[in-house]
Amino acid sequence: MELNLKKPIIFFDLETTGLNIAKDRIIEISAIKIMPNGDQEVKTRRLRPVDAEGKQMHLPKEVSDLTHITDEDLADKPTFKEIGKSLANWIKGCDLGGYNSNRFDIPLLAEEFLRCDIDIDLRKCKFVDAQVIFNKKEQRTLTAAYRFYCDKELEGAHGAEADITATYEVLKAQLDRYPDLKNDIDFLSEYSAHNNNVDFAGRFIYNDKNEEIINFGKYKGRAVAEVLLTDPGYYGWIMQNDFTLDTKKVLTKLKIKYGIH
Repeated sequence: MELNLKKPIIFFDLETTGLNIAKDRIIEISAIKIMPNGDQEVKTRRLRPVDAEGKQMHLPKEVSDLTHITDEDLADKPTFKEIGKSLANWIKGCDLGGYNSNRFDIPLLAEEFLRCDIDIDLRKCKFVDAQVIFNKKEQRTLTAAYRFYCDKELEGAHGAEADITATYEVLKAQLDRYPDLKNDIDFLSEYSAHNNNVDFAGRFIYNDKNEEIINFGKYKGRAVAEVLLTDPGYYGWIMQNDFTLDTKKVLTKLKIKYGIH
């Protein structure tokens, strides 16, 4: 079944230096833009990961073993900052999809944009995560999902382009298999959401009253506004520790929203 689209959707996959959203960097991004008329545009770029001082970051051996990408492969590639504005322009006006993208790819992409001071509000996008749909229905991995839904073996797994092409095919097959899945991006976005997140990393979520609630640590389940009022040091602790730039930005907005000084 082809997707019923009102606007373009981009399915994308990232290969990265690691799994820490706050610290790690993108080394490869592959994306398929699907237009409402069915036309497709595929882009794949490798990127040179750099630290805050602009020095190339070393790839851990386990990352190179998994992705078959080495430091030498990336030495002459552009940094995210060099391609970020054109990527942001390509994304604007589109929804986003992927496999485990709500938990990892979208938060890390947002973090890369924030590091470079590139103005794009990804919260205007709808997010469709084929892994969440798969886990709710079958609870398996991407390789198993591809075999299960598409009756194919996934060649080149952990290569960004192979993974994201498989993800797009899996989602279309999911629509064919499950009649209760509506071919509608708004529905799929809501269905594939892990939580009603306030920040991309899910440190803060909305409860059923649309109140911002802390989703981790000793204050889990308590209202953000209440904690900011009763524990003045909480805001500073978040700002000084290893949380994503997006999480810090969201908490600052909430502090201003509730007039807490």
